[in-house]
Amino acid sequence: MATPWPPAGVVGQWTDVYFKRTRTIVERHGDVPVTYAVFMRRPVVFAPRLALDWLRSVAAERGFTPEIEVRFHEGQWVGAGEPMMWITGPFSQLAELETLFLMKLGPACVAAHNAFVMSAGLPKSAFLAMDARHCAGTEMADLMAYAASVGSERAKRKTGAIGFIGNATDATAHYFGQSQGFGTMPHALIGYAGSTVKAAELYNETFPNEAMTVLVDYFGREVSDTLAVCRRFPELAAAGKLSVRLDTPGGRFIEGLDPPQSYAVLERRAPDSIRGYRDETELRYLIGAGVSAAGLHWVREHLDEAGFHTVKIVASSGFSPAKCRVMADAQAPIDVVGTGSFLPEHWGETYATADIVAYDGVARVKMGREFLLKR
Repeated sequence: MATPWPPAGVVGQWTDVYFKRTRTIVERHGDVPVTYAVFMRRPVVFAPRLALDWLRSVAAERGFTPEIEVRFHEGQWVGAGEPMMWITGPFSQLAELETLFLMKLGPACVAAHNAFVMSAGLPKSAFLAMDARHCAGTEMADLMAYAASVGSERAKRKTGAIGFIGNATDATAHYFGQSQGFGTMPHALIGYAGSTVKAAELYNETFPNEAMTVLVDYFGREVSDTLAVCRRFPELAAAGKLSVRLDTPGGRFIEGLDPPQSYAVLERRAPDSIRGYRDETELRYLIGAGVSAAGLHWVREHLDEAGFHTVKIVASSGFSPAKCRVMADAQAPIDVVGTGSFLPEHWGETYATADIVAYDGVARVKMGREFLLKR
């Protein structure tokens, strides 16, 4: 495993300056042991490992060992305002580490929460983490992959969900128990080949012993190209080694659908999903443009009618916790969800907070934060 970043020698360049000045003052006027309480303002799934690994690594380089009292297990639900842990150590040392520690903790806990909600909401669907392209650098990508694995494990324990079985990059595949990332082809390969079937042929020729997932939305012929690929590779289809991936953009409907036809599909396949009140966003997920529940049922119907019962459907394009909930209501036939939408949507919700609650063993905290004191 790579050494946690940043190392002790450059922490001062990345921390808030007022913490650096606090360290200088404390070193000049007398260091004391302090205890920090760490909490978040919203419910989360506890994902502290990378933050704690970094803290312990830097502390060791600096020659001290913090006393860390963790109140929850990894993957456990934490309520808003609940102290997650108390950290005790020299004020001069811990002050400088607060900024970096919190930036590694909060986003991971929110992403883990989202991954849990998504996996638990669609327990019979496998998930692939396709978040790397949406991350602000490789450090964030590492943090988010870890978080997805934590949320997934909670869903497996609580609901028996399949959860996240892998991700799209080799560097973080180990979080999902894999030696490498998963993936077959981007839209660019379809464009390069000039047809969906040709792209599948190129892939199969290059990787002849692998299962294959083929994008079928490039030319707007999701149904036609799905069946054409299945007929071109009947052996793969029969063996369950062929999947089609729907990633239809939100600017158009899946081939053969419009709003009335989409309603008709759901009336056949999941009538209860359209009986109650739905807001505009939920209706879009059900019967709108892009990858809708109706569209997934529509493609499944055509596959089954053509005898390709073992061909799997991979769905992508904005599968957030909210979209997964609607797909579950509509009993959407999804074998695998490819998504990076477990990343925190509202970044302000990811802010973890640390307050000192004791100085040299004496309980003291700013007014309004008394709930952080040890009882």
